[in-house]
Amino acid sequence: MGKGYAEGSAVEEPLAALERGDDPLKPLAAGRAAVYGSTEANPERHFIGWADEVDTDTLFASGEAWGVQVVRRGTA
Repeated sequence: MGKGYAEGSAVEEPLAALERGDDPLKPLAAGRAAVYGSTEANPERHFIGWADEVDTDTLFASGEAWGVQVVRRGTA
């Protein structure tokens, strides 16, 4: 029987980070937060805008986008 959350995408990024040799104890630099999600015009997950320029709650509540995620990437 599978372990559910402990399999798949929840584990893939940490494993990839270890393979790249990333230091797991090093905090991420404060990069700019990006908003990703799906829209009627483009149902695939894609970049919608920057979190400081897009109101994610309004975007989701209006139904204009779904699967909305804010992703912050380190600048290394």
